[in-house]
Parts: sequence; C-alpha cells; structure tokens
Amino acid sequence: MKCLVAGGAGYVGSHVIIGLLEAGHEVTVLDNLSTGHLAAIPPGVGFHNADLTDAQATKKVVSQKKWDVVFHFAALSSVSESVNRPFHYLRQNTLSSLNLIEACAHQGVKRFVFSSTAALFNGKTHHGLIPDNAAIDPSSPYGDSKYVTERALVWADRIYGMRSACLRYFNAAGADPLGRLGEDHRPETHLIPLTIDTALGLNPLLKIFGSDYNTPDGTCVRDYVHVTDLADAHIRVIDQLDNASVAYNLGNGKGFSNLEIIQSVERVSGRKVHWEWADRRHGDPATLVADSSRIQREIGWQPQYQDIDSIVTTALHWRERHPHGYGKKRLPENSITPLECI
Repeated sequence: MKCLVAGGAGYVGSHVIIGLLEAGHEVTVLDNLSTGHLAAIPPGVGFHNADLTDAQATKKVVSQKKWDVVFHFAALSSVSESVNRPFHYLRQNTLSSLNLIEACAHQGVKRFVFSSTAALFNGKTHHGLIPDNAAIDPSSPYGDSKYVTERALVWADRIYGMRSACLRYFNAAGADPLGRLGEDHRPETHLIPLTIDTALGLNPLLKIFGSDYNTPDGTCVRDYVHVTDLADAHIRVIDQLDNASVAYNLGNGKGFSNLEIIQSVERVSGRKVHWEWADRRHGDPATLVADSSRIQREIGWQPQYQDIDSIVTTALHWRERHPHGYGKKRLPENSITPLECI
C-alpha cells in the first residue's frame, strides 16, 4: 500500500512507520518538525516538510499520490498545557485535522486512521475499565480538540465514503525493542521518560502532581500501552475499514499509579529516583484504564507488553543509549524540501 503518515516524525508515528515498512508498504511522511525528529524517520521514507495548518500545503502533499491509507498523528498533546492555552490547542489541533481530512476527502482517500486519545473520557464519571461506548466528556481542551476531529471524520464517512478508525489510546509508553526508536519530547511531559531521566541523573528532581486522588496510594492511575503494541493495532485496523468506520480503546486493561511507576523504574534501573510532591494539575482525572476487549475480539489485537517492568525496560535501554535523544536534526535521504511542497 501507499501510506501517508502525518506526524510521522513523532513518537507513535515513527513506530507505526517501522511496522508499515516491515510489512512491505511504501511510506511517505508529512511533518512540520515542531515536535518530531528527522532522525526518527527511517531510510527510504519520503518526507514532506509541511504544516497541516496551511491548507494549500496540505492539499498539495495529499494530491501527489493515490493514497491507500492516511494516518494522522500530528497534534499538540499536553493536557495541562491545553488548560493553560485552551484556544491555541483548539485552534491548532482542529484546524490541522480539518485541513487534512478535507484534502483526503476531496482526493478520494478511502481509509483514514486517526490517533485519538483517552482524554475524551472524564475519569470522574467512570469507574473501572472504560469501554469504547463510554460517554464522551473531555476534561481538557486537548480532549475536546480530538473529539471535534472524530466528529469531522463521521461526516467525512457519511458524505464522502471515507472510512476512519479512531484509536483512543491511553498512555503510550516504551520504545522499539530493537533500539531503533524511542521517546524524545522537548520538553518531556510523560511520566515514564521523566522518571527514567531522573534515575539516570538527566533530570535533577521528579515532581508528582497530586497526592490526594481517590486511588489506593493517592496518585493518578493510568493504563500504559507499549508503543509497539500501538503500532500493531494501527496496521491491523486498516483491513477493518473495508467494511465500516470504527472507534476503539487501546490499553492493557491494567492501571498503574504514579508511585508504582517510580518503583518500576527503580527496580529495572537499580537506581534511586529522587522526587517530591507538587500540586495537582488541572485536567488530570484520577483514573483512566481501558477496556480493549472489543478491538481484541474484532481484529485479533493483543498487547504483547502487559507488565509495567517490561515496558519500562525498553524505554530505559533506549534512553541509556540516547541520553540526548535524537540529537541534531538533518534532512534524510529522499526528503522533499519545503520549497517543493508549498
């Protein structure tokens, strides 16, 4: 298949690309590199340096080939930042998604896979595992921006016949088991890499936001799903789009608290993690754990990394070998310069 991956230089997108290449597909990346890394794009992958908020640039890239499937990973993704900058998040994420969806619909793209989020769900209104059909009630502008995109995809299906898969994953974590790719956000906001950096001495002190949540140890509980398992789900779901649009929750079905993540990193690394309490962050639900039984039943997806220590181990090994992340940016081979795509 010919696959266009928007946001393919980012964390999850780059891992999906590895899976697509291993399956024998042709891949092209569209990314503005605001948070992604050129070094995360494997050799042999075409690259367009373009911004999805630019409708004309997006249309030009999408119109260059007859794509069998388009993946959309590009988005601002910090829940806490979205609460502090609500209109920026709503504008950027919604505009970029609408531009890409419209360009794909007009180009006749028939299959679209969207990186959605568990932030659609409000942990205050859910107890236990969260099913796919749980009520949508975002507790942050970030979550709302993803929901607007999901609704746009509903209309793209009804009017243009473009089938979509909205994959609502909970907390992406870990790194490629072969060490080819890892997690490198700047600044980093995810708990596992921050905890690993603290254990390795790259981060002086870890902050744990909130000690009085209604959870067993008072800290937030999250469902961590390995990024390679996420990539597998994105590829498996493509065939499902021959029949209908779908929305699935992706997680391990197990919750781990912030303090349990610290304990895991200390076990795996053999190092002490220095941390302190901090005030709660706005928009953080107490507990978010996925019920992924439907995607397991319908497409045979099954997470291979189900215990937290195995997830942490892959993340730690990549960070030990890449203490400065992907390092200096450079254009890969087969890249298309910005002047050629605007």
